[in-house]
Amino acid sequence: MLKAVGYHLRGTVSVLGYFFNTVFWFIPIFILSLLKLPPVQWWRRIVSYPLDACATAWITVNNLNQRLLSRTRWSVNGISSLAPDDWYLVIANHQSWVDILVLQRIFNRKIPFLKFFLKQELIWVPVLGLAWWALDFPFMRRYSKSFLAKNPHLKGKDMETTRKACEKFKSKPVSIMNFVEGTRFTKSKHDRQASPFTHLLKPKAGGVAFVLSAMGEQLHKLIDVTIDYPAGVPSYWDFVCGKVKEIRVNVSVMPIKDIVQGGFFNDTYFTDPAQKARFQQWLNERWQQKDQHLAALNSTQAPL
Repeated sequence: MLKAVGYHLRGTVSVLGYFFNTVFWFIPIFILSLLKLPPVQWWRRIVSYPLDACATAWITVNNLNQRLLSRTRWSVNGISSLAPDDWYLVIANHQSWVDILVLQRIFNRKIPFLKFFLKQELIWVPVLGLAWWALDFPFMRRYSKSFLAKNPHLKGKDMETTRKACEKFKSKPVSIMNFVEGTRFTKSKHDRQASPFTHLLKPKAGGVAFVLSAMGEQLHKLIDVTIDYPAGVPSYWDFVCGKVKEIRVNVSVMPIKDIVQGGFFNDTYFTDPAQKARFQQWLNERWQQKDQHLAALNSTQAPL
């Protein structure tokens, strides 16, 4: 009884810490976002640096919260070669919302602030859309096949627009994050997919292919992350309450050129079945290795 009360008390204090830290750093981020509105490229580039610094500081305080209020043992391998002034594409298996906190913790100040590709429509979300834009989250515009059938003159325009939006990353290091499975692992999803992997869902090549097609010349390295929760997959509440005893993370880094060699990602990737098949095969092989690694760790993939 007392132990349960202690967990809930710790979780409540931790959540309040996350909340006040978020409010504290959101204020300067919002103010800097407004300062970034004038369409002057050199000025926007200058403002983007204190914006990223605020986001990094937000993660640093969140990490301090975790260290103070949880007793989680962390085992992290493969991050010694990373640098905050390089360009990365980050992929990982996905089991829980805790994954995002894990990635932010292990990569904070080791690589550029993690960013996700967002749908163009999200830029209009009140307040948050402005903050995402100011923090240089890349927005993508994707046209459906039915839309392009009615408007064939727009074919390829979505990729062209996205590439233009990402030009700023030629001179500014960036880390682009993609959860390749597209959703969190659950037993029911695994069964519906008839996934050939024991601990993973099927990887989806489209998201990574889109990033590489839009930014392949700018990104230098791929970071492949394998996250394992030995005692079972935790919820966010489990994590903040300090119930997660151990988290194991393995990081593998490889040059992007090793992936895109052979013309994987040219302007015809999304219309060339042979290119698609080659990349899907490469991704399946990566996922097979990841699955074997999780099996070697005796991963349970069950809720706590």
